[in-house]
Amino acid sequence: MIVPQYWAEARLQHRARGKSVTVRRFGWSDDSLQAAQAHADARVREAMDRILAGEPLIRREHRMAYNGAEGLPIREEIVERHGESVITRNGYGALCLNSPDVLFADIDFSDAPPATLVKGALLVLVATAVALGIWRQSFAAGLVATIAALIFGYSLAKAVHRARVGLAGGHEARTRRGIAEFIARNPTWGVRTYRTPAGMRLLATHAAFSPADPRVGECFDALGVDAIYARMCRLQHCFRARLTPKPWRVGMGRHIKPRYAVWDASHAELNERRKWIDDYLYAARGHAACRFVEAVGNPTIHPQVAPVVELHDALCRANERLPLA
Repeated sequence: MIVPQYWAEARLQHRARGKSVTVRRFGWSDDSLQAAQAHADARVREAMDRILAGEPLIRREHRMAYNGAEGLPIREEIVERHGESVITRNGYGALCLNSPDVLFADIDFSDAPPATLVKGALLVLVATAVALGIWRQSFAAGLVATIAALIFGYSLAKAVHRARVGLAGGHEARTRRGIAEFIARNPTWGVRTYRTPAGMRLLATHAAFSPADPRVGECFDALGVDAIYARMCRLQHCFRARLTPKPWRVGMGRHIKPRYAVWDASHAELNERRKWIDDYLYAARGHAACRFVEAVGNPTIHPQVAPVVELHDALCRANERLPLA
């Protein structure tokens, strides 16, 4: 279960020798609110027992929809279910595809230099500054040069990074080359690649994967997938891909209601929310979330993956020549 239908919360307090311990835990279920409450009650009792035994557990779980939820399932509005995959509406109103076994990975383009390059630039500049101070036999000159090195080191690293990207043919060419090199090292793999507004998306087609599979981590590391996304895949036992445009990219000037609240079934009845969704669908009608680029590697598509590819491409409008948003 990656996106439960029902949620509840339980609270338990323990008093002993003038001290009080209060623990709160969420529970969830696809069956009923009562089943979710029973699950919450069981989880809070277990947590209290472990805390009283000396285990350093958190007292209260954070109410988070997706990013930041420490091991809790995704808590978003369920829009549709397709087999094991679930389409949800995220906190800012876009639809997302959540799959327990079909590997998605977004690779964002960035002008920020890698940490190793920044460290290297700082090391070279600081060493030069120290050498200058020794050569001039002036502590002050060395100190000023060192401060300047620390100030301008990041700028130098950024300039070098941009030059590298430019020599590689740009962000997209560089990323596609990295994907091709990964496939060359892993010839059993097959992937579909897509252009997104901020980078590229990869969808593995040759096999189904558990997010905890070491091969998934190796793939993410090799391709520079966002570390937070990789962590959330492991914690929430699913992969995730946005299917519809980000609202602000299609001219939506106002936010979905309620703006920051974690999903609750009562939100579905809010007129403001329903009106926002209607306006968003109208605004997004001429845009795509990603565009198919090419298939790379093993052409065999795993039978569990095939329907997810079809669903993803249709809802993203990946094969239509539309502006990306």
